[in-house]
Amino acid sequence: MDTRGDVQSDVSAVLLELVHMEVVAHLSCLDHKECQSKLDTLGRRVGATMVEQMTRDIPRFKNELDVMVFVCKQFWQHAWHKPIDNLKTNHQDVYVLHDNNFRLFSKMSSCEQYKSEAGLYLSFPCGLIKGALTTLGINCQVTADIAKMPSCMFQVKVTQ
Repeated sequence: MDTRGDVQSDVSAVLLELVHMEVVAHLSCLDHKECQSKLDTLGRRVGATMVEQMTRDIPRFKNELDVMVFVCKQFWQHAWHKPIDNLKTNHQDVYVLHDNNFRLFSKMSSCEQYKSEAGLYLSFPCGLIKGALTTLGINCQVTADIAKMPSCMFQVKVTQ
């Protein structure tokens, strides 16, 4: 049986999905790069705000790996209601985050025609990760790749 918190959590997740779809649809009339830039900027602001609220009452992280684990477990869970499925690193400032059933893609068809459009839907989550990591003191570049929908991979390159 759902508790009140579970229902509110499900409602907020659905609302985030719907708002995200509408923002992408609204911005899709712009040039592709401009649309990606605006979605990335929006994601950065939202990610920074979310992580500020989430880390307000917890001690500072010891190292970069602790920050990445926090983003993969708690932050991603808070944003998408499931943790990242896999985190890999080459121990040279590159991290790869795998989400095997990315929530924004779970209702999209896996046809090739939607795969090209799906790139726009990854601009906001890339910005979300960048905003969170920058707020936690890690400057980075984030890119995303879709191997087969609904899975996706985010690559985080830490910059000095």
